[in-house]
Amino acid sequence: MLPLLSIKQFFRDMRNQKLRTLMTMFGIMWGTVSVILLMAFGTGLHEYQVQRFRGLGEFITIIWPGMTSQPWEGLPRGRRIRPTEDDVVGMQKTLSSIKSISPEFTRYNVMLKSPRENMVVRVSGVWPEFHEMRNIIPAQGGRFINDKDMANRRRTIFIGDELAEKLYAGEDPVGLSMQVNGMPFVIVGVMQPKKQNSSYGGRDKRNCYIPSTTFLNMYSHRFPNNIVVQAPDATQMERTKDDIYKYMAGRYNFNPEDTEALSIWDTTEGFKFFNTFFLAFRAFLVGIGCLTLITAGIGVTNIMNVVLEERSKEIGIKMALGAKRINILMQFMFETVLLTILGGTIGFLIALAIVKVFPLLNLTEHLGTPTLRAGGAIVTTSILGLLAFLAGIFPARRAASLEPVKALKLF
Repeated sequence: MLPLLSIKQFFRDMRNQKLRTLMTMFGIMWGTVSVILLMAFGTGLHEYQVQRFRGLGEFITIIWPGMTSQPWEGLPRGRRIRPTEDDVVGMQKTLSSIKSISPEFTRYNVMLKSPRENMVVRVSGVWPEFHEMRNIIPAQGGRFINDKDMANRRRTIFIGDELAEKLYAGEDPVGLSMQVNGMPFVIVGVMQPKKQNSSYGGRDKRNCYIPSTTFLNMYSHRFPNNIVVQAPDATQMERTKDDIYKYMAGRYNFNPEDTEALSIWDTTEGFKFFNTFFLAFRAFLVGIGCLTLITAGIGVTNIMNVVLEERSKEIGIKMALGAKRINILMQFMFETVLLTILGGTIGFLIALAIVKVFPLLNLTEHLGTPTLRAGGAIVTTSILGLLAFLAGIFPARRAASLEPVKALKLF
């Protein structure tokens, strides 16, 4: 019967103090909305940026030629170290810490001609493994360069999606012919659109790729512009880099500790920093939401203290008629929890509606898609539960500790 009586008492107080109760519930509601939305938008933004970051590739490092900064075994410093395609083949065969590898020969200001448009672009000669390392996925109906293209030195070309749209607007270019510096090439694939927020030679959507064997037939490039290497996973990247340095040091006779002999960009390091930053950022957002809820909790405590003052005579009568302290304590705690649950439920529903509607506003390109995880709901519920307990326990203990005679004398 106690919960039923407490509910009746709660709604009676709501009718008597509508504005005060609604303002208190609004505080709980607003705090709940803040916590959930900040977590949802923080998670969505993090996942969106991770997706864009992975557009460059996962577990990869890019190697450029360098210059020795230390003398070694009688040789002077300042020697140019320029890996060749033979070095790439050797690393692929001998280094078990490498999952995939490809040289990248690059030519800038290459003229592309289609029946509709002419463009000057960047063309790269690569191995077939390149597209998997760099997350360059062919759209349906097309493919990337394959081993037969390499072996037969075919004039096949794979182009970025933005490039395809400009050269063949509204038309599927796969299977069509185009000219690359006056030579006919067959388009074998178009890149599937992807998010990308970092690059080293322009966005992939504006680049095109041909077999490295075909590239070397067209241009007198002996040295790759860079080498792309993929480790089995992020934890083995340091071993992969060490193995590469030792291999190249043995080939070109330089100090394996000379970090300037080769210029290496380890993308996993940026990814680690990125994850750490967003972990701190999301914690900051959740902290702001929690402070908002704490402010609301103070409001709940205040209103329950006011209720205690107004109902002191009622409490005194109940205790004089035999009500136990635990009954008074539980009644106040129950009303506090009920007030918190109502405000929290309304806030949760409002936040959920915003999360569902936001993608329809076409703003996800900048903020990502807000995502509400089960963990976020559990955290919010836990915070609300703790808040309800702390907000109600002190007024409830005060009410339960009142002496019947003193309580009756107050009125």
